[in-house]
Amino acid sequence: MLTYSYLAAGKAGFCEKEKPRMIDDKDAIVRVTLSSICTSDLHIIHGSVPRAVTGVTLGHEAVGVVEQVGKGVKTLSPGDRVAVNVETFCGECYFCRHGWVNNCTDKNGGWALGCRIDGMQAPFVRVPYADTGLSKIPDNVTDRQALFVGDILATGYWAADISETGRGDNVLVLGGGPTGVCCALCADIMGANVILCEKSGSRGEFLRKNFPYIRTVSPKEAERICLSFPRGGADRVIEAAGGEDTFQTAWKLARPNAIVTVVAMYDKPQVLPLPDMYGKNLIFKTGGVDGCKCDKTLELIAQGKLDTTPLITHTFAFAQMDKAYELFASRNDGVMKVAITY
Repeated sequence: MLTYSYLAAGKAGFCEKEKPRMIDDKDAIVRVTLSSICTSDLHIIHGSVPRAVTGVTLGHEAVGVVEQVGKGVKTLSPGDRVAVNVETFCGECYFCRHGWVNNCTDKNGGWALGCRIDGMQAPFVRVPYADTGLSKIPDNVTDRQALFVGDILATGYWAADISETGRGDNVLVLGGGPTGVCCALCADIMGANVILCEKSGSRGEFLRKNFPYIRTVSPKEAERICLSFPRGGADRVIEAAGGEDTFQTAWKLARPNAIVTVVAMYDKPQVLPLPDMYGKNLIFKTGGVDGCKCDKTLELIAQGKLDTTPLITHTFAFAQMDKAYELFASRNDGVMKVAITY
């Protein structure tokens, strides 16, 4: 079968491989019906993910149909429509039992698909630990509605959750990209008063048009609003931008004793200026997503409470992957996320 793979540092393209086969009784083979491209895929291609394996099929965000399951799979059957989790996890080790599935101790645990083992930018994918790595899609939820459940939406829910977001909290989300939007949507569902900060005027217009119930503002407006809050800053700050100065903005606009959650990936080390923030008593939380609430987000989608389909701004056939990557990397034509059909 034809796959889209990481060929060498700075190079990705089509590659012919055999259709995947099950290796373990807990595996499943999924026929991919819709996938996407993530910034992490670009990071791999650029050589900035050292653990990525040369030759690996890219892709860690997709939905599909179960074609085959191993004898040890208990919750899935052939024909089930599923969202594929960015992470594979055993569900039994110390970290999995605590919900920290990104740190699963299995050799294929954590972010493996599309990084260390073949991913979903292909017609078929083998998913280890299928019972934990696949979530059934409700009948009233479309593939496009479920496409982001396993990755950026999992990140958004995780970020809002570990930020201990509560009803009435003033939550500032930095970065109006796809992940930031998902963080804002999930914080909104949890009852927070959400401010989404985006520096791009055109992207800000897109967000206000497609997500009018989320208050989207410029960096200057965000600073004015946060400093006007009764307690001198936001109760929770979620940093999803990863800009040169956004980490500093995050802690400066947080009130004393606030939680600052960093989900962004930085190109350079960040400075923690402890003397400057002395007395603010801030709590910082960071890390890779623990994607173990996919069933919950699918339930919210089915109930009509969560909709990320406006993020899909462009759709390509699998044969057009080169063109899709070129557009996504360039950020031209107002692209937010692309959907790939098979």
